[in-house]
Amino acid sequence: MKFDIYQVEQYCEKHGIRLTERRKQVLGELLRSEKALSAYELIDDCNKKSKKNISAMSIYRILDYLESQRLIHKLNLTNKYVVCSHIACEHGHVTSQFLICGGCSKVEEVNVSPSAISALEASVEAVGFCLTSPHLELKCLCGPCSKEQLNKESVNKR
Repeated sequence: MKFDIYQVEQYCEKHGIRLTERRKQVLGELLRSEKALSAYELIDDCNKKSKKNISAMSIYRILDYLESQRLIHKLNLTNKYVVCSHIACEHGHVTSQFLICGGCSKVEEVNVSPSAISALEASVEAVGFCLTSPHLELKCLCGPCSKEQLNKESVNKR
């Protein structure tokens, strides 16, 4: 589900989440993006649209805050950020799995069933570990990138 900044502002106001102009600007860039963005991509995008430049230190503080409020997710596999697909939903958040396209950087957030997480926890505990974050990231190819790769492979086989 795609949300606009107005819906997110209403959600934040209702839940006591403080959105400064800079936080709103960064969140807006992530909402408009079709792919995950790095901190430096966000700096570039924000600085193009604002008279006052944003520093790296500021962007990281903003990203940390937005992540702590569960408005965005940090993708460790790519060191990039995406808006939570449940950003303005009223239902509880579930464990997400992120499908990250290695071709175009598009990201899809899908829910992981509680039974799958339970099975994962059991296998982790069976080897003496304790699961601290069930956040899953899978490197994939989206439909268009997969087709493009198949076309390249078929051309190379000729």
